[in-house]
Amino acid sequence: MSGMSGQVYDISPAEGGVLAPAGFAAAGVAAGIKKRPGARDVCVLDAGTPVPSAAVFTVNTMAAPPVEVSRAALADGLLRAWVINAGNANACTGEPGLADARAMAARAAAAFGCDPSDVGVASTGVIGVPLPMDRALAGIEDAAGALGTSAEHDTAAAEAIMTTDTFVKQAAFAIEVDTTVYTVGGMAKGSGMIEPNMATMLAFVTTDAPLTPGACSALLGTAVASTFNRITVDGDTSTNDTCALMASGAAGGESIGPGHPHLPAIAAAITRTCAELARMIVRDGEGATKLVEVTVCGAASEQDAEAAAREIANSPLFKTALFGRDANWGRVAMALGNSGVAVDPSRVEIVFAGITTCEGGTAVAFSEEEAAKALARDELEVRVDLHLGPAEATVLTCDLTYEYVRINGEYRT
Repeated sequence: MSGMSGQVYDISPAEGGVLAPAGFAAAGVAAGIKKRPGARDVCVLDAGTPVPSAAVFTVNTMAAPPVEVSRAALADGLLRAWVINAGNANACTGEPGLADARAMAARAAAAFGCDPSDVGVASTGVIGVPLPMDRALAGIEDAAGALGTSAEHDTAAAEAIMTTDTFVKQAAFAIEVDTTVYTVGGMAKGSGMIEPNMATMLAFVTTDAPLTPGACSALLGTAVASTFNRITVDGDTSTNDTCALMASGAAGGESIGPGHPHLPAIAAAITRTCAELARMIVRDGEGATKLVEVTVCGAASEQDAEAAAREIANSPLFKTALFGRDANWGRVAMALGNSGVAVDPSRVEIVFAGITTCEGGTAVAFSEEEAAKALARDELEVRVDLHLGPAEATVLTCDLTYEYVRINGEYRT
């Protein structure tokens, strides 16, 4: 895995998620916010003391109150804890919703004996419905009293932030630099309303590296740009998107800020963790049967490559063709032409799952039967070469199925 310096680092998988790095405790409890009885829906992640932290949030102008509260809490670059609920987004709830988000932070702060400004708040679920505060506050108290560092606590925390997710999303990696081992862990939720324009639905990343607040902000921003900001399920940017990083410093040593020689290696581990979580989110796209890498290469700039790849990845016609195992390259050409990037039609080449379907902007003879077999795989790549320059970019997407329509048609009922 390459870091910011371009050097390749040996990053090893580690067990667990946000509790893989030392210095953190977590809990996930059932508070009755979700409709399913007994489902975990309140999570607390605690560092024991305010630690260097950073976050990136949705750019949706209808951003939820928890986003507003958390932005303010992170103004000094320090947080002690996050409180998270699932089943209700506390979005589009006005001043009462803002008061509720602040009350969540205050309840956790009272349990920990810290200031409410040391607590971040995140919510996910149905939009426009008041949060059942009696349940949410009781859940925060229960979770604060049940904190632990075991594998069971790790998984319970990741489970408590899920909504339509079908599996727990957590990952961890370790990297050794000059005899010091740094660990990075993370958990995420996301399955629908996925078109991040900063990060993803909800993701929380931890590390035991002694990062400064400035380093946290820089490393998280860099990681998000190439991971969570390169995925899409349905083209919809959530009102609640939050991706956070906390650094406990438990690995020891001097503070690591911009320019420190260990920073590129830690950056590579953070990016690897985010990439793994981002991949899980697309793999678990609502109703999805395929994880698809859309790569545009030969572009004049990386910005052009990303814009073209994103336009293709978001096309409902392209995504339904993938579901139908149809190498309908015309839909790729259509989306490419709609992307607004520089294209010379006479140079465009399109490859579906290793099968060339278009060269020089026109059809190439291929076996529809072989193409259907190739597209039956649950992971595949669609590659578009513009033959205009050296740049390329990849956006992860999934197919669009009947099940996506069913899930979202019945979301509130």
